Amino acid sequence: MEKEKLITVTSPLLPDLGEFNELLKDIWNRKWITNNGHYHQELEKALCEYLKVPYISLFTNGTLPLITALQALRITGEVITTPYSFVATTHALWWNGIKPVFVDIDPATGNIDPDKIEAAITPRTTAIMPVHVYGKPCNTIRIKEIADKYGLKVIYDAAHAFGVEVNGESILKAGDMSTLSFHATKVYNTIEGGALVMHDAETKKRIDYLKNFGFANETTVVAPGINSKMDEIRSAYGLLNLHQVDAAIEARHQVAIKYRQALRNVNGITFFDDMPGVKHNYSYFPIFINAEEYGMTRDELYFRMKEKNVLGRRYFYPLISTFSTYRGLESARPENLPQAHKIADSVICLPMHHALNEKDIERILNSIYK
Repeated sequence: MEKEKLITVTSPLLPDLGEFNELLKDIWNRKWITNNGHYHQELEKALCEYLKVPYISLFTNGTLPLITALQALRITGEVITTPYSFVATTHALWWNGIKPVFVDIDPATGNIDPDKIEAAITPRTTAIMPVHVYGKPCNTIRIKEIADKYGLKVIYDAAHAFGVEVNGESILKAGDMSTLSFHATKVYNTIEGGALVMHDAETKKRIDYLKNFGFANETTVVAPGINSKMDEIRSAYGLLNLHQVDAAIEARHQVAIKYRQALRNVNGITFFDDMPGVKHNYSYFPIFINAEEYGMTRDELYFRMKEKNVLGRRYFYPLISTFSTYRGLESARPENLPQAHKIADSVICLPMHHALNEKDIERILNSIYK
């Protein structure tokens, strides 16, 4: 019997091909395809307005803003962060010669637990790098209190948090800087891409220098920058996607509603509900498997779904702290991170994107029902 079509964990939001071709023709006519061109400038303006932030700098991917933020704020020594994230969060520290210090997470959100941060601060600590996991906002108020008390910088990895707001205010305004990813798998994408959000014009100027080799003008290099600029083609693509991202987020919201209705009373399966006062973007829908109650381990369910051509993702598993580069760190010891290990060992992110239809959702749920 032939297998049913593959249901992928995500699907890229694509602009209308005809509209994109019209912008490509304009780019071809302008003959300016990178280096802060027309569409790059237009996208920065449009994103500032959409995201309700004062300044934004576009990058060619979501990892380079993290690396550049650390450079711009002159972070050294140790940075407190979470083991429950994509590896780029910690790799950015390592590439800057900074020692990551892992602290455990709050199981209610998957985010760094503010109550664990103070105990990890040492004389070498210079910053905190939390992650808005799955787009769920961190406790930014508590983190700010701690950072202010000890004179620490805060850089938020907001790769998942495009458009997320708390009580009507962008989550991207928290901390000293926030970074975004516009990778093809994200709610909003520019194929590959990313951005850095900052609070003032002087910082934006410095970031723009750093992402262009450190050039301040034709003959002056003010810092050892790198090349991480977004080109005109992806900027134009991003402008078009911005017109349809709200509809895509609402489609994801409807999928989340259906998942919650169907799975709320399934023994051994739990999930996150929406947070009060938060405008979510429904970037992911993680479920957590209690093997004893469900009657099957997380991995057994993951592979059973795969056999039925339904692709989930064990996101984030394994923990960053278990990888060879980091597992020798004192803070990476499993006994220091019990909640992070528990959630990493039980999570499956279900397919979540704007293109899922009723039949797809039914198949996904049937692959989970025993």
